[in-house]
Amino acid sequence: MQTDLSKFTTGDYEEKFKLKTPIWFLINYYIFNSSLPWPYAFKRFLLILFGAKVGKGLIIKTRVRIKYPWRLTLGEHCWIGESVWIDNMENVDIGNHVSISQGAMLLTGNHDYTISHFPYRLGKIKIEDGVWIGAKSVVCPGIVCRSHSILTVNSVASKNMEAWKIYAGNPANHVRDRIMKC
Repeated sequence: MQTDLSKFTTGDYEEKFKLKTPIWFLINYYIFNSSLPWPYAFKRFLLILFGAKVGKGLIIKTRVRIKYPWRLTLGEHCWIGESVWIDNMENVDIGNHVSISQGAMLLTGNHDYTISHFPYRLGKIKIEDGVWIGAKSVVCPGIVCRSHSILTVNSVASKNMEAWKIYAGNPANHVRDRIMKC
């Protein structure tokens, strides 16, 4: 048995907003993925217009890519850093006071390598309140990052992260507890 990409299918994935999608892709490219510093309030308005649930106080930097805002929930006072990629073919739920640092990726899709035609394998991502996703880190499909956990720089979360724990590496492992001084 070999991989046969000529028989690739999207598995259970189906994009339902066919007319909305190309319009969003243009806005995503020219506004969100732009180097121009568009106002945060304007970006928040566009996300809400396209179906995202967004709390107050959103900071969203330049060169951010969001695949489908209608599958995105952002809590209050979230920070989304430069060049973050939210590849949300499935729902992404981000809590309050979450920081996603520059270059981080939230990936809800992967491929099932056990099947020869390599179909998509999707999983929702949930990031609870107070989490910090470090620069150039990756959160894989189906992962839950529990309250106030940290994924350090250039790490890969391929299993759930427990509350108030710090994770590092590829794959990310618990390295110490998170203790706040005040």
